[in-house]
Amino acid sequence: MFRRMNGIGSGLAAAATLWATSALALPQKWGVTFQPPASEVMTRIEDFHRLLLYIIVAICIFVLVLLLIVIFRFNQRANPVPSKTHHNTLLEVMWTLIPVIILVVIAIPSFRLLYFEATIPKPDVTIKAIGKQWSWTYEYPGANFQFDSFPLKDADAAKAGEPRMLGVDNVVVVPVNKVVEVETTGADVIHSWSLPQMGVKMDAIPGRINHTWFKATQLGTFYGQCSELCGANHDFMPIEVKVVSDAEYAQWLATAKKKFASLDDGATRLAAK
Repeated sequence: MFRRMNGIGSGLAAAATLWATSALALPQKWGVTFQPPASEVMTRIEDFHRLLLYIIVAICIFVLVLLLIVIFRFNQRANPVPSKTHHNTLLEVMWTLIPVIILVVIAIPSFRLLYFEATIPKPDVTIKAIGKQWSWTYEYPGANFQFDSFPLKDADAAKAGEPRMLGVDNVVVVPVNKVVEVETTGADVIHSWSLPQMGVKMDAIPGRINHTWFKATQLGTFYGQCSELCGANHDFMPIEVKVVSDAEYAQWLATAKKKFASLDDGATRLAAK
């Protein structure tokens, strides 16, 4: 599910730029870092992750240096008579104040990111994802239709050029550069709707509607999976989202309205009375 790390710092940034140009980002063998971001949410998540990486590396190097100093300078051979110093005010203030400063440096961008993810802009498209054992059902409330999405069999996936265990028979289609609100719920047990390249992961809980969103910044097909251990066939709940232009989306919407049965929520019958 992840692409190969090609280095730290500039190497990582260059690799991310290279992979981000791909319209169809397939999982990479031995990948250890994020898939290329396809939304602003995921871009911000990567930026925050990179900041944490720099901080962690700096702390590890600092601690390693301290350990080496202790090992080589204060061993029994180099320092046969140990110091009896047991109190240092400056040192105690520093080892209290520096971690607090580090936590503040981490907390500020963290809260900004959480607020950005939790604040859903006015949606252009709303999709309801219903997790079931073991498949997804998608509703387009504004267009008044729904459909089931099942994984393709290996032979069908190979024939269609889809990745194994990720391709589905009915894909979710959304327009590019439009805010897509995703409502998640579960029909039986807890599931989780996850789309890594969009920076989306939201639990689908029975009896509850959760909300998340993304705004795809590039065309292409993007894959995800249920990220909750929901039962024996948990691995048969892939997610496939196709991002298309406005014109293609309008054309697909017209076709989908004819292909899939209309929702029957009782509203029509109630209005008729």
